[in-house]
Amino acid sequence: MPLQYHPLSREFPQFEAQMRALFQADGHFARLAREYEELDKRIYEVEDGRVAMDEMELLGLKMQRVSLKDEVAAMLSNGASK
Repeated sequence: MPLQYHPLSREFPQFEAQMRALFQADGHFARLAREYEELDKRIYEVEDGRVAMDEMELLGLKMQRVSLKDEVAAMLSNGASK
């Protein structure tokens, strides 16, 4: 399977307009989204071989990404920030 990024816009295409609005209006959402995107880029670089990392550390980053994604999903499905 080819390596690819997992941006929030690809993960939640049905909420693209809502994400743009929340990103500008809600500092908490914006911080979560930026943190998610940074983690996603870091994970990609490790999986692509550009950055060396222990498998357990990589697994920890992936778990953080899933946790952030779940929090973003909850905010989007609630229609409001926490």
